Amino acid sequence: MSEFSDKRVLVTGASRGIGWGIARAFSEEGAKVALIDVNEELLEEKKGEIENMGGSALALNVDVCDREAVKKAVEKVIEEWGGIDVLVNNAGITRDRLFIRMTDGDWDSVIGVNLTGAYNMTKAVINHMLRQRSGVIVNISSVVGMTGNPGQVNYASSKAALIAFTKSLAKEVGSRNIRVVAIAPGFIATEMTEKLPDDVKKAYLERTALRRAGTPQDIANLVLFLSSDRASFITGQVYVIDGGMI
Repeated sequence: MSEFSDKRVLVTGASRGIGWGIARAFSEEGAKVALIDVNEELLEEKKGEIENMGGSALALNVDVCDREAVKKAVEKVIEEWGGIDVLVNNAGITRDRLFIRMTDGDWDSVIGVNLTGAYNMTKAVINHMLRQRSGVIVNISSVVGMTGNPGQVNYASSKAALIAFTKSLAKEVGSRNIRVVAIAPGFIATEMTEKLPDDVKKAYLERTALRRAGTPQDIANLVLFLSSDRASFITGQVYVIDGGMI
C-alpha cells in the first residue's frame, strides 16, 4: 500500500500540463485529490478520469486570485475529507513581452496568479495544517526565477518571489512539522510551452544538457518524493529540475 493512500492533496492549476501530471500521479498512488482551476469543463473531465481509474477527486472551479472563493474551496475540501495533507501551488500564467512594452495589466495579472495566488491558497490551509501539526506545501517556481529571462520580467519576478516565500515560510512553520519546498522546472513540454515559437523552443533545448524537454511526469515524480516521508528532513529548499539547463 502506498504511503499516499487516503492522503488529501490539493493541486492548483490542475486541469492541464504540470498540474494535471501532479494530480494524476498522486491519484495513482491512492491519494484523494482536489483539483483547482478556472477551466470548469476541463476540471470535470479530469475529475472523471480520476474516478474512472478508481480514484477520489473533487473539482473546484476557483480563481486563485479570489480570496473568498479560495477560502470556501479549502473549507469544502476539509468538510468532505477531514483535512489537507499536501498543497501544491502550481497555478501560473505568462504575459511575456519586453519590459518597455509591458503593461500594468501584464504585471498585475502574472503577479496576481503566480504569487498572490500561492499566498491565498497557503493562507487558507495553513491554520488547519498548524492545528493538525503536519503538512507539506510544494510551490512550483521556475529556473527563470533564479536566472532571469528577457521578456519575462513579470514571470521571473513572480517565480523568484515564490522561492523567497518558500524559504521564509519554512522557517516559520517547521516547528509544527510542516514542510515547505519549491521546485524550479526548466523547459517542460506542456500546452503553455507548445505555444512558443519554434526558434525559442529550439534555443531552450540547445541550452539543456539532456537535449530534450522535461515532462509533467518528471515534475510529478519529484513532487511525490518531496511530499513523502522519505523527504521528512527536507524543508526550505529549492530543487532545480531542468535537464541541465542551468
